[in-house]
Amino acid sequence: MRIAVTGKQGQVVQSLLELAPAHGVELVAVGRPDLDLADPASVLPALAAARPDVIVSAAAYTAVDKAESEAELAHAVNAIGAGAVAETAAALGVPVIHLSTDYVFSGDKPSPYVETDPTGPISVYGNTKLEGELRIAAAHANHVILRTAWIYSPFGANFVKTMLRLAESRDEVGVVADQRGCPTSALDIAEAVIAIAKRLSADSSPALRGTFHLTGSGEATWAEFAREIFARSKALGGRSAHVVPITTAEYPTPARRPANSRLSGEKLAETYGIRLPDWKCSTDVVMQAILKNAI
Repeated sequence: MRIAVTGKQGQVVQSLLELAPAHGVELVAVGRPDLDLADPASVLPALAAARPDVIVSAAAYTAVDKAESEAELAHAVNAIGAGAVAETAAALGVPVIHLSTDYVFSGDKPSPYVETDPTGPISVYGNTKLEGELRIAAAHANHVILRTAWIYSPFGANFVKTMLRLAESRDEVGVVADQRGCPTSALDIAEAVIAIAKRLSADSSPALRGTFHLTGSGEATWAEFAREIFARSKALGGRSAHVVPITTAEYPTPARRPANSRLSGEKLAETYGIRLPDWKCSTDVVMQAILKNAI
């Protein structure tokens, strides 16, 4: 199987490149300058040249706070660009798997969100990602939209690496404790994406298409996530720091974040038999990889 994924540097793309060979998958990362989601005309020729069996739409504008002042660019990439990827998949006659976000929800629900819950993004980023979902669904029936959240990995910039960096110069770190979600390893996402891609290629059932939630099992606040990171780091001989719980109000950002980012993965488990590992187990795997590479 040959999978073309949009983007070259993202955490999920790097994880796919890492894991694809072991699954007998040829992974082609297609990104700038050949493919630029801000330039929809570049999408079809770049992806067609990759001759994919499945397209994974992973590239996105992910600077959540910066999007508040760069709304036009975020919209061009996350909405128009995503739609162009789905249109290309339709033109090539192949399935498309699109990565979306928990930020399409407002965060007001007291329990984990399911796929049929009303959306209501509270940031520019969330709005552009939701429009991207709508464009994907309208452009190509043979699609899977995977909403994920709180992504971390051994690659790129993420919360785990930020906490470890702060621990190098601080004994104490203030971390938000009133936002709750599901930390999700990009390595786990990549495993699931490959499994889903294989099913989509082999089975035309409509039940396998549509929107699904894909997050690590279990839940945590950012402060609880940070405590686990430091506990694992200390156990592995790395740096640690004391976590001081703070409120969202004490850490203002340009973009509002959902207080509840928990997503239920039951639909994915029932349809595909896929349930991601507990986030603490995956954090341990990622921490080992990060600290090993730091030596």
